[in-house]
Amino acid sequence: MEKIVNALQLIGKNPKLRDSFISFIKEVENELDYQGKGSVRDDVTKYLVDALFEKDDFVIKAVKSGLKYKFLVGVGSKVGREFLLSSPEIPEFAWEPQTTRILLHLAKNAKNVIVGGAYFGDQALPLALEIKKNGGIVHGFDLNETQIGILKENLALNSISNVKTVLKGLWDNSSTFLNLSETDDLAFATPSDDKNLSNTITIEEYIKSEGIQTVDLIMLDIEGSELNVLKGAESLLSRNIDFPNIVFEIHSSYVDWSNGLINTPIVQLLIAHGYQVFSFRDFQGNYDLNGKKIELIKPEETVIDGPPHGFNMVAVKDPSILQGDLFKMVKNVSPKYIIHKDPSIHHHTDGF
Repeated sequence: MEKIVNALQLIGKNPKLRDSFISFIKEVENELDYQGKGSVRDDVTKYLVDALFEKDDFVIKAVKSGLKYKFLVGVGSKVGREFLLSSPEIPEFAWEPQTTRILLHLAKNAKNVIVGGAYFGDQALPLALEIKKNGGIVHGFDLNETQIGILKENLALNSISNVKTVLKGLWDNSSTFLNLSETDDLAFATPSDDKNLSNTITIEEYIKSEGIQTVDLIMLDIEGSELNVLKGAESLLSRNIDFPNIVFEIHSSYVDWSNGLINTPIVQLLIAHGYQVFSFRDFQGNYDLNGKKIELIKPEETVIDGPPHGFNMVAVKDPSILQGDLFKMVKNVSPKYIIHKDPSIHHHTDGF
């Protein structure tokens, strides 16, 4: 096995051979008779891709807008792997296409956008380009020093100057020290018992320190810390004007939704502050959904059965912002698009 891994890493160090090998992997995914057995990528090809790289290897890849991303590929990152295996080769976005699309829609007139879990900039970079015309700034928070460093490199790579990077974790107080479980995209934070250190800040304290009057959009992808962060922003959430729209992840590994999605603490918190909350459907990966409407589901009509999983939700006080040709209301379907599962539950209602 060690010899096979070493051989694959040799292929990975040759860009021409690596690209050819990745094209072969895509062909395997398209041609292998694997129906009814699960996901060929999850069960077979992801191990081949990961074996091409050593821990600190990275790739630079562009999307259709011209944005270029440097990202780690040797750490078993699903975000990096899916971006690397995108079809088409130059995709519309780096990750979760409908999530990026809804964020850009909500950011059209924004001046201040907060991103919790900025990572290497998969969402922060396109948001920065979108709000540049407004004189807007993206405030990107992450506890991972390596990823913040890569984000800064990506800002320089694309000559983007309207992202402020913050090496801190958003939380419900500014006096906690959070430990990260891992260094990849699935890392989650847990509070330390050490009361003498802090690496957190609340949204409210941050905007006060920066002299920011309004936040137009908050995006949170922080593996279970979303509720804590929103508790640290309740003065913003309670506003009748100049309130933020919110996109956030919810995951059953961290949130008990056994009494229904509508009854989870984070959804109830948002409803209490006057928000309407919807699930929206997306791939947790990089899949071409160009031209497909963003499908919204009411919480009580969202299918959440299955093994532990997560998906994204959107909260707005003015639901008219989620109407028009870009959106479509659906019901009794899963928010997760999954190619190899029941099309009536896990496929776009207009097909793929």
